[in-house]
Amino acid sequence: MTEVQRVLATDAALRLIATLERQHGPLMFHQSGGCCDGSAPMCYPAGEFRVGAADVKLGEIGGVPFYMSAAQFEYWKHTQLIIDVVPGRGGMFSLEGPEGLRFLTRSRLFTDEEVAALA
Repeated sequence: MTEVQRVLATDAALRLIATLERQHGPLMFHQSGGCCDGSAPMCYPAGEFRVGAADVKLGEIGGVPFYMSAAQFEYWKHTQLIIDVVPGRGGMFSLEGPEGLRFLTRSRLFTDEEVAALA
């Protein structure tokens, strides 16, 4: 079985990540917990968002680390996150806003075999 990844990105998301990296340098993602921008993947310059002990690193997309709060992870731990891009305004603090695009989280449940491999 191939390695199971908790977070993936579509080709469109990977292209946007590369564009944002050229403009802003190293990046990071944090899956928002719902305050101002709903539950959305937020893209920041690396180090701009403080990751703490209550955050879980799910993996990397396009070489960019992707985190979410441990409390939110409890709800999402049985799903694979698929980061995509759609037209529209992103989160007010997320870097993609001026591009006329926004990152969007899609998801699918892990199979029993994938859950076992993650354990």
